[in-house]
Amino acid sequence: MILDRIPIDAIGVQERVDRICSRSIKKESKLQALDLALRMMDLTTLEGSDSAGKVRQLCNKAMHPYTELPNIPSVAAVCVYPNRVKLAKEILKDSAINVASVATAFPSGMSSLEIKLDDVRYAVQEGADEIDMVISRGAFLSGDYALVYDEIAQIKEACAHAHLKVILETGELGSLEHVRMASDLAMEAGADFIKTSTGKIQPAATMPVVLVMLQAIRDFHHKTGKTIGMKPAGGIRTSKQAIQYLVMVKEILGEKWLTPDLFRFGASSLANDVLMQWVKEKTGRYQSLNYFSND
Repeated sequence: MILDRIPIDAIGVQERVDRICSRSIKKESKLQALDLALRMMDLTTLEGSDSAGKVRQLCNKAMHPYTELPNIPSVAAVCVYPNRVKLAKEILKDSAINVASVATAFPSGMSSLEIKLDDVRYAVQEGADEIDMVISRGAFLSGDYALVYDEIAQIKEACAHAHLKVILETGELGSLEHVRMASDLAMEAGADFIKTSTGKIQPAATMPVVLVMLQAIRDFHHKTGKTIGMKPAGGIRTSKQAIQYLVMVKEILGEKWLTPDLFRFGASSLANDVLMQWVKEKTGRYQSLNYFSND
């Protein structure tokens, strides 16, 4: 497969990021942004120590982020390993919250295609609404784009009804040009979403990387008419950062993308800061982070 290498002006990208970060949103607009950020969130537990109790606690928080204020919106999805999908699906059955599952030998992606496909099929069989796969970064960086493309295409087919989020692991790609190329490849191969990171590698999501990925989505939409979602994951910890990302999405892609169907935050640590700011805007009083569960 031949990919166009689109030159990226890293200085220009950073200058645009700096302009976006200089924006200030206050009062009712800030509350609307916080509300939207919470509804766009994927709460995640992806540790070897994940227990049934931890999954149950996370699902309950997803449905009821802060019980003191029941009108706070629920999140978009809960993301777990494939062997915890059935449990999460059962807990969330009476809600509109999706169950996402990582697959394809997450986070390394270092396994055979057969094992990756079995991983995906198992998660879908257990009830996953969304699959988060990782690309083969070694193959991509070696220039074997056809292998990466074929893997994504076959995994997309194995997803059946489930939406496919393709994780680029941008912290390992080395340049913004590679980020753009990997974004284009993933969308051409059938991704429903492109996603920055597994959250296991640093740097994870950064604003310059996300800006380049959003531009790729914009150009792909102009070329094909297809609407692809975006998910920055890892490293987003404050409501201020979340709002800056929302401003970026609106500027580059427009209001159509300001929905959980097309934009997600993969940052469980972000939830409590958004909740703290949400309560402050609603009540006029700050709550300590100790009032919110640590998940």
